[in-house]
Amino acid sequence: MANVITVATYALHKLGCTSTMKLQKVVFYSQAYHLVEHQEPLFEEEIQAWINGPVVSELFQTHKGQFVIDDSYLDERCPEAEQELTDEERASIDHVVNILNNFTGVQLSELTHNEDPWQQARGNCAPNIHSKAPISRDSIYGYYSSPQCSNPVFASK
Repeated sequence: MANVITVATYALHKLGCTSTMKLQKVVFYSQAYHLVEHQEPLFEEEIQAWINGPVVSELFQTHKGQFVIDDSYLDERCPEAEQELTDEERASIDHVVNILNNFTGVQLSELTHNEDPWQQARGNCAPNIHSKAPISRDSIYGYYSSPQCSNPVFASK
């Protein structure tokens, strides 16, 4: 199993210069897609339901204060990202990047806000209130593996 920094580094190489919000959402959807396709997580770190959508705190700490980062931003932390991932892990990330590449970070944030995993984790928390409530893997798997899921990443299911 990979770690979130390896996943983010590989995704960032595929995305090119991008917003940190978009990177966080691509990492989230990569985890979701891998869970649905392989019934196992892509990375171990917890995903939390922050104001702007799902965030992995460990990844956030690497880009805190940055709005846009270039494709080499995480290279020092993970210089061998591509080699550290399995073919299945790379395929999951590639699929998500290919589908979501033309979306902005704001569009992806809005997409997550309309989906059960983020909503359920936040519960009754007001939209403008900070939360670090975890988004459970069961919630992610249950929602994105459902035939009712209309998310473009899972449209071919």
